[in-house]
Amino acid sequence: MKRKTFFSISAAIFFLIAILHVLRLIYGWEAVIGNWEVPFWVSWIALIIAGYVSYQGFQFSKKA
Repeated sequence: MKRKTFFSISAAIFFLIAILHVLRLIYGWEAVIGNWEVPFWVSWIALIIAGYVSYQGFQFSKKA
């Protein structure tokens, strides 16, 4: 797999993850892992991280 393809695919996956976190925050969807209900602040952090990784992946795919 070429670098450009890898960066594009991984950036798109992280973009979808970021969108899902945005939707969870907007619609108030609950996330439960085992017996633990994941607080909404975790989605804010995950949104920032996934958005950043997605942005960087798209930037690297342009350079590759």
